[in-house]
Amino acid sequence: MPPRFLLYFFLIILAFIAVHFLATATTTGAGELPRFQEAPAFVNGEGCDSDALNSSTIHIAMTLDKTYLRGSVAAIFSVLRHTMCPENVAFHFLAARRCQDLRRSISSTFPYLTFTVYNFDPNIVRGKISSSVRRALDQPLNYARIYLADLLPTTVNRIIYLDSDLVLVDDVAKLWTIDLHHRVLGAPEYCHANFTRYFTAQFWNNPQFSRAFQGREACYFNTGVMVIDLWKWREGGYTGKLEMWMRIQKTHRIYELGSLPPFLLVFAGEVEGVEHRWNQHGLGGDNLEGRCRNVHPGPVSLLHWSGKGKPWLRLDSKRACPLDGLWSAYDLFYRPFVMEDESSGSSSRASWF
Repeated sequence: MPPRFLLYFFLIILAFIAVHFLATATTTGAGELPRFQEAPAFVNGEGCDSDALNSSTIHIAMTLDKTYLRGSVAAIFSVLRHTMCPENVAFHFLAARRCQDLRRSISSTFPYLTFTVYNFDPNIVRGKISSSVRRALDQPLNYARIYLADLLPTTVNRIIYLDSDLVLVDDVAKLWTIDLHHRVLGAPEYCHANFTRYFTAQFWNNPQFSRAFQGREACYFNTGVMVIDLWKWREGGYTGKLEMWMRIQKTHRIYELGSLPPFLLVFAGEVEGVEHRWNQHGLGGDNLEGRCRNVHPGPVSLLHWSGKGKPWLRLDSKRACPLDGLWSAYDLFYRPFVMEDESSGSSSRASWF
């Protein structure tokens, strides 16, 4: 091949790469949402009920925003991939802005998904939020889970709430069918955790506040995975109870950790315990450094990257933790260049980011 031709060929390749970077900046910049591959269609297996009353529907609620959209898409994909009856799953998404854009993104990624996007007005909580140890915890959408009973139709009486930084590796129907008995909320509890550290000295030194746990065997639980009886929630006025503690926090600074402490104040000691396998949390490290962590001993049905470190950010920065590779199996983030491995016939994505 003549040297001049090689030079032209090399320049063409460089121009192609430059165009790709330009396109990437356009599609994933400040104004645009990330792009995703289309997920395959998932159909019900044998034995899945389907009736006109939709009594077999599993309702799942999540929040949607640009920052965590990649995580949300991976979580949705993991739910559909592992359930026996994917056509029986209905998603309810709460979004504070760009609802139409987010709706289009989910619809194009999951064309066969049953879902609804609800507009969450940030002004509902803006005056009730206090600063916490991590800025992400101060975002209004982080408090949207408090208002599920108000935003969702009254025909939805039970919901699974899931954070956007997790993946399931088991059938969500097993979580859906747990017996809440007389409880409003079910979640894995961690009674060995140092419960006192979730509240300030001002809280514990004021009997008016600390007596909130009187008569309860209060245990920590993570609000990223919850099964909620919305009918009991509405009947008991639990949104108002959570808001009461948020208003107290504004004047007395009784905690430091976002939307979690109000849930502990209202529900700790009154939670229906769920197997720990349904929230192997903390994989994102703590709220300050986000160091790598391993799963807790025991079986695993759900992996949760709560904490500062998110798997998609660590993978893109080439600083992945060992368990982040498990999350990447559900990552549908679109990368334009796919190179064929001639020796194996398989394809591998070439990341330019």
